[in-house]
Amino acid sequence: MSQDNPINTSATDAKAPIDSVARSVEERNLPPSLQRDMDLCLHVLRDILGEFDPELLTQFDTVRNYVVAASAAHNGEAEDDADAHGDNLSRARDVIDAMNLHDAQLLARAFTTYFHLANLCEENYRVTSIHKRAAAVNEDDPTDPVDEMTGAYHQLLAEMGPAKARDLLDKLEFHPVFTAHPTEARRKAVAGKIRRVSDLLSANATLGGTDKHENTRRLYNEIDALLRTSPIALKKPTPVEEADTIIDIFDDTLFDTIPKVYRRFDDWLLGDKAGLSEPECPAFFHPGSWIGSDRDGNPNVTAKVSRKVARKFSDHMITALERATRIVGRNLTMETGTTPASDELLHLWGRQKEMSERLTDKASLISTRETHRAVMLVMADRLHYTVERDADLMYTNCDDFIADLKTVQRSLAAAGDLRAAYGPLQDLIWKAETFGFHMVEMEFRQHSLVHSRALDDIREHGLHGERGELQPMTHEVLDTFRALGSIQRRNGIKAARRYIISFTKSAQNIRDVYELNRMAFSQPKDVPTIDVIPLFEQLQDLENSVDVLEEMIKIPEVQARLKATGNRMEVMLGYSDSSKDAGPTTATLALHSAQERIAKWAKRHHIDLTLFHGRGGAVGRGGGPANRAVLAQPVGSVNCRFKLTEQGESIFARYGNPVLAVRHVESVAAATLLQSAPSVEKTNTEMTERYADMAQSLSDSSHARFLDLIKADDFAPWFSTVTPLTEVGLLPIGSRPAKRGLGAKSLDDLRTIPWVFSWAQARINLAAWYGLGTACEQFGDLKTLQAAYREWPLFSTFIDNIEMSLAKTDVRIAKMYLALGDRDDLRDKVLDEMELTRAWVLRIVGDEWPLQHRHVLGRAIRIRSPYVDALSVTQVLALGSLRRKVDKEELSQSQQAGFIYLILCTVSGVAAGLQNTG
Repeated sequence: MSQDNPINTSATDAKAPIDSVARSVEERNLPPSLQRDMDLCLHVLRDILGEFDPELLTQFDTVRNYVVAASAAHNGEAEDDADAHGDNLSRARDVIDAMNLHDAQLLARAFTTYFHLANLCEENYRVTSIHKRAAAVNEDDPTDPVDEMTGAYHQLLAEMGPAKARDLLDKLEFHPVFTAHPTEARRKAVAGKIRRVSDLLSANATLGGTDKHENTRRLYNEIDALLRTSPIALKKPTPVEEADTIIDIFDDTLFDTIPKVYRRFDDWLLGDKAGLSEPECPAFFHPGSWIGSDRDGNPNVTAKVSRKVARKFSDHMITALERATRIVGRNLTMETGTTPASDELLHLWGRQKEMSERLTDKASLISTRETHRAVMLVMADRLHYTVERDADLMYTNCDDFIADLKTVQRSLAAAGDLRAAYGPLQDLIWKAETFGFHMVEMEFRQHSLVHSRALDDIREHGLHGERGELQPMTHEVLDTFRALGSIQRRNGIKAARRYIISFTKSAQNIRDVYELNRMAFSQPKDVPTIDVIPLFEQLQDLENSVDVLEEMIKIPEVQARLKATGNRMEVMLGYSDSSKDAGPTTATLALHSAQERIAKWAKRHHIDLTLFHGRGGAVGRGGGPANRAVLAQPVGSVNCRFKLTEQGESIFARYGNPVLAVRHVESVAAATLLQSAPSVEKTNTEMTERYADMAQSLSDSSHARFLDLIKADDFAPWFSTVTPLTEVGLLPIGSRPAKRGLGAKSLDDLRTIPWVFSWAQARINLAAWYGLGTACEQFGDLKTLQAAYREWPLFSTFIDNIEMSLAKTDVRIAKMYLALGDRDDLRDKVLDEMELTRAWVLRIVGDEWPLQHRHVLGRAIRIRSPYVDALSVTQVLALGSLRRKVDKEELSQSQQAGFIYLILCTVSGVAAGLQNTG
């Protein structure tokens, strides 16, 4: 690949494209509506490429057609002799290799744009399919097949009876925690354009005449802008800027979508009484956030930053509630003659008058003889002054605001206006109950060693440095607790009370945090209320978790919190480091065992347990469908509460579209309810016992195989060479560094996200499957493995996730990346294990190719794969060329920057094509 030469047409023998509109077998057999959208987007993109540069369009079509033909031959789908066109992947490689840097960058951006459009087409198809299913629902059906919560609750009623089912519903909590992990490779400016294209695409099929013409014209505009916008941000976001990720999702979907989830379930549960009586569905969705508060390894997150982010969240949240309160209030135009105010409401109005005659006089002028409306308008004004921090007029907490809303609701109900009481006003109450004044519950996190070092420093130099200067990190640790206290005083305890200790090794780690919390304040009354949460992530820590917890509950501060919360306690489990530490198979089984033991321990001590799952978007980080993961958990470990981390591309995919957000929340909530059903508990318990020996055998063998690889001499430098690890660290996609310590000399210093991300970029996905093939081979009993797949939810979920990961691997591309290194021994280990794992997984599930039995997902991945190949080839060529030329000192700084920009463009495109990063 040249940094400045024009295309060398002799490299392709100047051959015309195989087929100007080549399509894979899957693309030719798409559902009609999806086919229409895909054709429209491809047509628009090709037109825009032609307008931009006809030569770019030719390159795009040529490479596209070669990789489609190569993929068809590789998958045995070619309609003619697979060798009729020679090695088409090599031809695509020759075309790309002959391009100069500028043209290669544009080609990478063209394919990245194509992936964004393809993703939108599939998203639109899923939304349309959900609407069609909803339209076909028979109102006489006992459950709503579109809303999984109804089916789950119906099963609970059948198995447990109304009283116990109701108790479980009242306990229900779904607590996603949005993190700032750098896994979203799509920059903010690009995400905005994608969402506008989505809106235009969803409307296009329903329009005609000039409306359709205008829609299509705007579609051209947005796709043109998408192509011309660099997929790589100009700089890394600050933690304060990262908060916009949550705010955007809140504005676009969550604020208006979550009440729809509650309302849909209420409609089914109450039938004709829905909207005319008190709601049955509790506000069970409680989002959290690590953005601006997770300081483990991120020096950019400081106490000052945490205060700013908390203020940003709360001001935005209260302003949103103000707008919603004003809208609902303005519509409560019922006059006192038809809808008299209750004594309770008149008392509230009196208190408002005492607080501010100016506000009540203004409301009275607008709402003469409309007391409900007047009261609501004053409430909206008070929210405005809450943001302004006017001590005389502000609400001191959200509970007071909710109490006023319910006073209005009871007054309307008492006056006989049930529709006004339980319509939009109830939606507003649900919003306030869900998001409070804080929007998200901020959770602080820090490494256990930071706390112990801070205490050592204080003991050596004195709390105020009386015997010498304290270290800057010690000051920052103490300031962190002060920031936490400040947030609590401003926004309430719910806004920030959780403090997570990563790499928890002993109960002393918990004592350290409580001691530092006390030390940070001169007055005991100022010490904030905190719940310290141990995070067990490495294999040994998971095995020792119950021993640590046994000692933890002896700590006086923990005992006080248990008493204050009704014995509620939270424990976090880390999927990421356990997988990198022990391999995916061992980590999965060790996590399951730890959950089972912790749940039994909690039951013995009458502790109301919440397990917090540090799952990632990628399979290598414990990702996969959340609802299936819930149903596969051991008895007592879910307890009608499911809490997990949501990050990067998962946030956008699960919550970016309102319809899909509703479905995701309902699906997880349904599984969280259903996990407590006796039938589900019985299956999980019996199958865990039945296949315990098999699980132990797989764990032992896979662990040994995994350690044999990662403990090999110079494995870490080799890993850095054969993947874009270094370049991933340069992506401006998050404020958090990719490594705990710079340099890939040791895997211990490397964060799990780039570990997973880099293997995914190399189309190997080693972090998700390595060791399983050898484990199955040594176990040898295919019938038992197949039976476990049919009968044991944990094993079937694990195998399905690995199959999905294998579907995104490609041995042809993998060999190109592995050729960048000079370790044939490590290369062969990786390729042999990939082949062995693939063979065993396909035998276990009964497929001929990965995801054959999962028609929608399997087809989606196979459609994308050829185009991902084009970007992967571009990336591996650029990596090889860059490293070769740097070693020979043949590149200027600007030329190096050009190669790095090309690699980053391909990284973004591959992430979009595979639909996962780290």
